[in-house]
Amino acid sequence: MFPRGAWGASARRALTAAPTEAFGPGDPRGRPELRRALAGYLSRTRGVRTGPENVVVCSGFANGLRLLASLRPRDWAVESYGLPFHHGVLDAAGVRPHPVAVDDGGARTGELPSRARTVLLTPAHQFPTGGALLPARRAAAVEWARATGGVIVEDDYDGEFRYDRRPVGAVQGLAPEHVVYAGSVSKSLSPALRLGWLVLPDHLVERVLAAKGLRESWASALDQLALADFIECGAYDRHVRRMRLRYRSRRDGLVRVLAARAPQVRVTGVSAGLHAVVELPPGREARALAAAGAAGLALDGLSSYQHPADRTPPREGLVVGYAAPPDSAFDRALDALAEVARRAAAGR
Repeated sequence: MFPRGAWGASARRALTAAPTEAFGPGDPRGRPELRRALAGYLSRTRGVRTGPENVVVCSGFANGLRLLASLRPRDWAVESYGLPFHHGVLDAAGVRPHPVAVDDGGARTGELPSRARTVLLTPAHQFPTGGALLPARRAAAVEWARATGGVIVEDDYDGEFRYDRRPVGAVQGLAPEHVVYAGSVSKSLSPALRLGWLVLPDHLVERVLAAKGLRESWASALDQLALADFIECGAYDRHVRRMRLRYRSRRDGLVRVLAARAPQVRVTGVSAGLHAVVELPPGREARALAAAGAAGLALDGLSSYQHPADRTPPREGLVVGYAAPPDSAFDRALDALAEVARRAAAGR
């Protein structure tokens, strides 16, 4: 569903209008056209409080996370469930992780460790468990940052895809001086573009730019110009609205089929994003994953996302991404998933 025609039109316009200096080495901040477009878009849609001078373009979220990990004190609080790849990025940077438990209300930010000075959160839609950070927990995170001088790294990886009510505003809007807001087009457009951004507090801008260096492997200036045009001409908004409807229809179909054919399982994390969690009783995940693989389904186990430093018994379930399968295969995939879930719930 990549918008090839609209993206191609933006790329052609951007290439035609590009100033000569755009073909030079560039600025580690990123193209000014994109930084202006992002500042306006994020303010309008996510409640982010920023100007272009605080936006730094990076090659996706992982690139931004590496930069931040190289600068911040080594003790980080992290959600007890998250992407193993992100855990690896922090581990490679020498970060000492302190897992914070998560539940249906997101991370328990009232339990942030006193020794940490940075916390990595997914407030709009916790990955992978799916809860949105409760208002009281958002306030607790901000209070912690202000009291300790700490920094919240807000990974807003799919905040635009909210289905049952208006999108939850970014935590950054509550405390711009203490929050690094991080986003990318990996979920909304494609991870192949390698375009992301950090919205930084004033005191971190120059330090992040120094960490990037004068010849860092920056995102393509031409792709940045194309994205700036794509946002400014309204094509990005139209694409997000179209995909939100498409993904909501798929989400509704998944929930409906499982409710009818595997009513014993609990499906969570479905108010937003591109995945759902089918919760399973302890001891059932491995067999369910094997059955899913035999049925041609590519699923992940919820326990595989638990942080290695979290010593509590892992939660078990199936993490189901419903965005990628082609329409021709989607109904068959749902049928197979329902059978796997039904048998797992029955202990078979």
